[in-house]
Amino acid sequence: MANKVNIVLVHGAWGDGGHWHSVIPILHGASYTVVASQHPLTSLADDAETVRRLAESLEGPTLLVGHSYGGAVITEAASKCPNVVGLVFIAAFAPDVTESLGILLGRTDPPPGGANIAPDKYGFLWINREKFGESFCQDLDKDSITVMAAAQKPISGKCFEDKPTNAGWKNLPNWYQISEQDRMIPPATQQFLAERMKATTISLDTSHASLATRPKEVAELILKAAAELGK
Repeated sequence: MANKVNIVLVHGAWGDGGHWHSVIPILHGASYTVVASQHPLTSLADDAETVRRLAESLEGPTLLVGHSYGGAVITEAASKCPNVVGLVFIAAFAPDVTESLGILLGRTDPPPGGANIAPDKYGFLWINREKFGESFCQDLDKDSITVMAAAQKPISGKCFEDKPTNAGWKNLPNWYQISEQDRMIPPATQQFLAERMKATTISLDTSHASLATRPKEVAELILKAAAELGK
């Protein structure tokens, strides 16, 4: 295992590390060291620092994998952690230093799921629980939708305004999974991001929650990246 990279899984908005529950056993079964970040979703700087510390705590080269907003987090964290050797984006944002999530979302008409997001009085954004499934994971089974909606973790509105201080994807190998039926990040925006970073790309006919709906294919992409980096 000496030549194997570590894998750090980075969740996005409205979830936590548990969103990777179907992916982790596959990666672990392939004898990789796998950890999932639990970051606060309070600001891009806060979340990237949590991930940076987690990556730093691991011995040897490390692959960061980000879902959704987690893509922005790994974009920022990668440039601050010298043992990070590659990035995988799962239906994720990958902003440049001049771009916030809001700017990237403004490239197209608003995605359908955006209509079901609202802030609380503390400035944190929630998805309407009754609309969670149709917004985030319309092709997931009913019980899993119920659990995701009940356990959703809100994200600070500030995270949609923050811009990375350095775009780590510019200096590292990249992989990208596009969700063709995504109602949170437009598939056209995902395609633009993947092409811009010249990422090795796969497309899946699934919702935003591909890590839950298509864990086998998502894990295979991560394992492909890990194997190439471990050569």
